[in-house]
Amino acid sequence: MTTLVLLHAFPMDSRMWDGVRSLPGLITPDLPGFGSAPLPASEPDLGAMADAVIASMDDEGVERAVVGGCSMGGYVAMALLRKAPARVSGLLLVDTKATADAPEAAANRLAVADRAEREGITPWLADAMLPSLVTDPAHAGVVRELMESQDPAAVAWAQRAMAARPASHDVLRTSVPTLVVHGAEDRMMPVALAEELADLTSGTLTVLPGVGHLPPIEAPEAFAAAVRPWLAGL
Repeated sequence: MTTLVLLHAFPMDSRMWDGVRSLPGLITPDLPGFGSAPLPASEPDLGAMADAVIASMDDEGVERAVVGGCSMGGYVAMALLRKAPARVSGLLLVDTKATADAPEAAANRLAVADRAEREGITPWLADAMLPSLVTDPAHAGVVRELMESQDPAAVAWAQRAMAARPASHDVLRTSVPTLVVHGAEDRMMPVALAEELADLTSGTLTVLPGVGHLPPIEAPEAFAAAVRPWLAGL
C-alpha cells in the first residue's frame, strides 16, 4: 500500500485531517511547534519543518511516500521535495501555491509574527483569517478552535519561515505523479494558482465546487473521493 503523508495548514495541526482518515496508508504528523510537536530551536525555515517530516517518516519506517499538504503544508511538501527527492513518490497539493511571497505579503507575515509574540493570538488571528479560510460559516467554529489552540510562538515562527520561503517552480518540474486539489471558492488562493501547479508538475487538477481554502474540513467526502482513485492508480 502507498503511504500518504499529509501536512496541515497554518495555523492548525494534524486534526484538520480527521474527516479523511479513511484514506489508505495515511500519516499526518504535526508540523514543528503545532499540536503536540515541539517548536524548533533553529531559525525559522520551512526546511526545518521538512526535516521533521522526514524524521517522522523514519520513525514510521517509511522510505518513500506520497507527500502532500494544504496551504502551508503544501509549502513544506515542496521543501521536502527539494531536500530529499528520493523520499517522495508522488505529490498531493491542496490549496497551495508555488510562488514566494511578494514583499507586501512577506511584510504582513512578519507583522503578524510580531503581534502574536506581543499579544498572543486570541481572538484577533482567527477573526482576521476566517473569512478567507471557509466558505460555509458552519465550519468556522471548528477552524477557530483549531487555530486558537496553537502556541503563539509557533504561529510567529511559522510566519517568519513562510515569509522567507523561495519560489518552488524549479523543484515542481518533476517526474513524480501529482494531484492538485483546490476549492473553487478559495478566497485566499485563486484557482489560477492550482492551474499553475498542475501545469508545472504535468499533474491532475481537481477543483471542488462550493469549497474554500480547507477542503478536508469543508468537504471531507469530496476530498477523499478525489484522492482515493488517484492513489489507487499509482
